[in-house]
Amino acid sequence: MDENGCLRVSRRSFLHTFTVASTPAVLGFHIGSARGADPLIKLMETRIISQQPTIYCGWPTLTCRMNGELMVVWSGGREQHVCPFGRVDLMRSHDEGETWTWPRTLLDGPIDDRDAGILETAKGTLLVTTFTSLAYESYSLKTALTKKPGESGAWQEDKLKRWLSVHNRLNAEQREQELGQWMIRSTDGGVTWSSRYSSVVNSPHGPIQLSDGRLFYAGKELWTGKKRVGVCESADDGQTWQWLSEIPTRPGDDASEYHELHAVDAGDGKIIVQIRNHNEPNSRETLQCESDDGGRTWTTPRSIGVWGLPSHLMRLNDGRLLMTYGYRREPYGNQARVSDDAGKTWSEPVTISGDGAGGDLGYPSTIQRSDGSLLTVWYEKLLASQHAVLRQARWRLE
Repeated sequence: MDENGCLRVSRRSFLHTFTVASTPAVLGFHIGSARGADPLIKLMETRIISQQPTIYCGWPTLTCRMNGELMVVWSGGREQHVCPFGRVDLMRSHDEGETWTWPRTLLDGPIDDRDAGILETAKGTLLVTTFTSLAYESYSLKTALTKKPGESGAWQEDKLKRWLSVHNRLNAEQREQELGQWMIRSTDGGVTWSSRYSSVVNSPHGPIQLSDGRLFYAGKELWTGKKRVGVCESADDGQTWQWLSEIPTRPGDDASEYHELHAVDAGDGKIIVQIRNHNEPNSRETLQCESDDGGRTWTTPRSIGVWGLPSHLMRLNDGRLLMTYGYRREPYGNQARVSDDAGKTWSEPVTISGDGAGGDLGYPSTIQRSDGSLLTVWYEKLLASQHAVLRQARWRLE
């Protein structure tokens, strides 16, 4: 089993619609690698997998369990990108992504539950992560309350009532107390789940399992602690988390502009973390840092020349590293790059999807199927809709 919870084995054109439909394709692309021959990608299928077309789905994470079952979690129940209705939903697939079960809600707190990550540990425990947010207050609700009926930008009365009915379940002090970085835990395959507890940090795709047995979480203290950017570890199968180390900033950078980290065990004792950067130098690019001592110290983050974010990292069955990330420029979609030298260099990008209607998409995560092909899931707001769906692509590196 690798650190992504998958068994190791040997070797759009998309119509904008709400129905669950498939688009088979066999498309070839080359990516220029810094080492060796250019890999070839073959895109076999792209389709929608979410099943509730009137609900906005956001920021999913896909994982493969040791028994081969796939699970995807995301922020469901939403009306739009920023709103108070977010919750954590889950679907399962028993046939490697060919079909998916009806969604189940795992967590629905009194304010917005966003970005969901999932991991199966080496002991078979499932860990799901999320964070809570009040961004909808300043982003939408406060402005809406200043508008008079009929005024430009005014909301329909039923929408305003709906938002306020959720918002006013708690008073201002109680809403602030709900802010945090959270985890829930299941030891019976996801039948029952714990109540939420603090994970110290947050990042969209959650923690990973290291080859030395530790659980390792690269992320950010969003609302609590010292607002640090760094890594935590767990020695008790995810029941509790302890701060391990802070990641340094580049000279002139503000650590508060580092976001949405993800880590991978690159082998031979090396851990790689990639970071969404919003500092002016290399803005909206992916930065990377490394640790050779188990995550206790880190190199200074550096640009790897990748515009796009946030990144999901995994180690392929053949030992190469794969990063997948959202691309919010034309052609809007998702891209991937490969490293065959443990993250020292990365190939040129290959397009997994490039038919997006705009920038409200991305957060891809990827697993490797038993036949060696890859399955990537992301969220995307389609052209003719106010809502975002979950899409998946099946593809292969050759």
